[in-house]
Order: sequence, then structure tokens, then C-alpha cells
Amino acid sequence: MAWDTEGTKRRILVAAVAEFARLGPDGTTVEKIAKLAGVNKERIYNYFGDKRALFSAVLRSELAKVAQAVPVMPFTVEEIGEYAGQAYDYHCEHPELSRLMRWEGLIFDSEVPDEEQRREYYGCKVQSVAEGQRQEMITQALAPDHLAFLVLALAGWWSAVPQVARMMTGFDNQQEHARRRASVVEAARRLAAVP
Repeated sequence: MAWDTEGTKRRILVAAVAEFARLGPDGTTVEKIAKLAGVNKERIYNYFGDKRALFSAVLRSELAKVAQAVPVMPFTVEEIGEYAGQAYDYHCEHPELSRLMRWEGLIFDSEVPDEEQRREYYGCKVQSVAEGQRQEMITQALAPDHLAFLVLALAGWWSAVPQVARMMTGFDNQQEHARRRASVVEAARRLAAVP
């Protein structure tokens, strides 16, 4: 019987996402992740390397998922609002991404794994904003890199600090979720609006 290498890698990544999001890379062990994945820990070392390399692989995988689910588009004021709404939805459905990003910020003092590749990806977002500004469809009052970052912050902060969102706006039921999303979309549009 052939070994399902890809299936094993997927199980390891799923277990690692859960553990790293919950406890961070320094709060869990390769042994615990292997147990959750139902594999021998040597498989993790063979496929991914050490724990930091596994954490990097998890981030790479999760960021690829969000990039595919919420693609960069040419930005007009309406489109930047919808982009913010889609990013908000994604973060609500996948709160582990915000947790992983916060853990990354805590454990790496300077450059993070895959930083150059990720810088290019974020650069595409900035270029979409800059193109909207060149076409005078988006405000030029904010630099394109700052505007792109602010839109992502609007979209992702709800899931990054759900306890604060709950204390300020109430419990996240379907009605409140719709209200929050509408606020994110409207705030992004207002940020991007040409005066």
C-alpha cells in the first residue's frame, strides 16, 4: 500500500494551524502536533524541518488560502469597500489567521520567513490602490501603502480582538455580524473616497 504523503502533509498542517493559533510556536511541541495529526513526529521533521520551519509552512499555506479567497482587484471606491467586506468575512470564518499573524509578530524580531515573497504580494495590493489613485477613483489624501494597510486593519481587527469587539458592540450573532461587515465596507469606502 502506497504512503499518502500529500494527505499526511495536509493533516500535519491542519493540526499545526490549530496548535500554533491556540498556543503559538513556543507554546506547543512537535510531538503534540504529530499526535493531533495522527503521525509520527519524524514525519514532521522529514516533511517540514524543525518547529520554526513548520510554523513558516503553516503561515505560507494560510496566506496562500486568503490570497486565493480574497484576490486583489483594481480598486475604485466601491471595489475597495467590497474588498474590505470580503477580507472581513474571511477573517471571521478563519480567525486562526489573525492569531497566527500576531504570533509571528511576537516571535520574530526582524524579518519574517518568506518576507520578500510576501512583500511582493502586499505590493500588489498597494499597486492596486495606487492605480485607483492615478485614475482619480480613490483619494490621494492617504499614501497608497497606508490606505491599503488601513483597509486590511479595518477588515481584520474584529477577529484579532474579538473580546474587545464583544465588549464594545455586543455578541457576534448573525445580526451583529451583518452590522459589523456593513461598517467595515462603509468605513473603507469613506477612507478611499475622493474629497
